Amino acid sequence: MSTNVFLNKMQSRMQMAKEMSDEEKLYRYKGVLYPRLMCPEEHLEALENMEAREDDIMLVAYPKCGFNWMVGVLRKIIGEATGVKTESRMPPLIEFFGPDAVKAIDKTPSPRFLGTHLHPDNIPASFFAKKTKMLVIFRNPKDTLVSFYHFSNSNPVLPSGQSWESFYSLFMSGDVSWGSYFDHALAWEKRISDPNVMLVTYEDLKQDLSEGIRQISSFFGFSLAEAQVQRIAGESTFHAMKESSDNSLGNMGNIIFRKGEVGDWKNHFTPEQSREMDEAFNKHLAGTRLGDKLNYQQHCQ
Repeated sequence: MSTNVFLNKMQSRMQMAKEMSDEEKLYRYKGVLYPRLMCPEEHLEALENMEAREDDIMLVAYPKCGFNWMVGVLRKIIGEATGVKTESRMPPLIEFFGPDAVKAIDKTPSPRFLGTHLHPDNIPASFFAKKTKMLVIFRNPKDTLVSFYHFSNSNPVLPSGQSWESFYSLFMSGDVSWGSYFDHALAWEKRISDPNVMLVTYEDLKQDLSEGIRQISSFFGFSLAEAQVQRIAGESTFHAMKESSDNSLGNMGNIIFRKGEVGDWKNHFTPEQSREMDEAFNKHLAGTRLGDKLNYQQHCQ
């Protein structure tokens, strides 16, 4: 699907969203909430027969953990390593594809760059059977919640106009699109030793993007010169990515890329909400390898 076709579809869906109630915008599929206009049931059913390849490049993230940022970084890595630039700017989320696109992607030459927000148990089984390499990015839950709140309220295809208190409660109970943050985290914690899974954090990438690019390139079997690493890093700052998205995605760029900061949660959380999130983190992730990687004490307390 070309960028123009995707953007036209997005405009059409945004118009449809204006005539829908917030309750109609989400639906449950196998117990998890999804946005009806972007991931209708037929899309998710079509994925069950999707055939992965061993050399697919798969990017996975819970919503608002840095997925779109890493889409840009990975496209630059692939372009530098293979000499083949990706023209499409549409997000490579497999749950957006639909039956026809799933059939079309089967004819796409390798390596295919794919992505998803799906819980790992809901990713098509063939990706694990074929031992497809997956880059998984996580972000501290407080900043993830804040980013998700602003994204939802500015994206017409999702329930919008929600108060901070209302969205906070829904996030904490897992009643948001793509489900519970902590369910995703615990499921990836079980797979953290899988040699075909590389787990990185938003915060580490913000601190040293060049090192992240080196590690990610190596994980996918790409060899980059240091000059290429530095060029990608320079073109992948938040400011550069936001400017680029304004040109390629129009208004959607402003919805997808907002602040890109670590610690913006301090401008939103009440002391009581902060304590509640601390308790939830301690209950689910304290002492886990993923919990340690998130460096919660530094970024969330």
